[in-house]
Amino acid sequence: MLKVENLTFSYNKTPVLKDISFKVEQGENLAVIGESGSGKSTLLNLLYGEFDLNKGHVFWKETEILGPKYNLVVGYDFMKYVSQEFDLMPFITVEENIGKHLSNFFPDEKKERTVELLEVVELTEFAKTKVKTLSGGQKQRVALARALAKQPEIVLLDEPFSHIDNFQKQSLRRNVYRYLKDKNITCIVATHDKEDVLGFADRMIVLNNNKIVVNDSPETLYKKPKTGLIASFFGEFNLISGEIIYAHQLKVVEKSSVKATVIQSYFKGHYYLIEANLDEQKVFFEHDTQLKNYQIVYLLIKKSTL
Repeated sequence: MLKVENLTFSYNKTPVLKDISFKVEQGENLAVIGESGSGKSTLLNLLYGEFDLNKGHVFWKETEILGPKYNLVVGYDFMKYVSQEFDLMPFITVEENIGKHLSNFFPDEKKERTVELLEVVELTEFAKTKVKTLSGGQKQRVALARALAKQPEIVLLDEPFSHIDNFQKQSLRRNVYRYLKDKNITCIVATHDKEDVLGFADRMIVLNNNKIVVNDSPETLYKKPKTGLIASFFGEFNLISGEIIYAHQLKVVEKSSVKATVIQSYFKGHYYLIEANLDEQKVFFEHDTQLKNYQIVYLLIKKSTL
């Protein structure tokens, strides 16, 4: 178990995180979300021991995670951190980067682990390719595989799929998170992309104003968002009479007491996102077809569609 107790940290007296406390069980997947500058990456760095805490403690099982004041070399063998700086060895191959820290005394095991991880990150065909020739997304996948090579007990992932092409992200996410669950590896992932965590995270924490404002399941956060910040993570939303209403909860009906004027239609694939004016307030709702600008429509809130 990872246990964080009253973690507080400042950069040059500027508060970044204050009195942060949470626990993560072995094999659990925790997502950390929040606006840019909310401290997501800083939190991962602190969990890894990259910086010294101003106050508080971080424990992995019985071991306290300490910063550079106490450790000449940052990090611990049981923990791996994949940051947005990949720190790969550019002049050797993909498979050599992955196997770099695996023992040469067990060549068959080393080869087997390397092959397995190449499959997980979908880079089998690039095994013999030198890293310097890879794209940013491919390098990110090598960094993921290398972090998993020695099968750590816990991994920290900072925007782990940010450089990867959209058409590859879906299967890669499934592969990586399935592998982590199969191996009972604890995962903490910081991201701004809901697709990185929905369907995979067991719990989510939301950082805002230097603190954790919510710690709950993704389903609960989605169904009962306490703030617009939380709702915005899941998609377009409206604030109507002080209540958060997602765009897909507003439906066009023949007649209702809610009358709006269409401003613009945005094609989104299987639906259109409609921007409209409701009592001098912009609202957004989803519709099967494009609507004409300045068209009058009547809306109904259908919460049962959550």
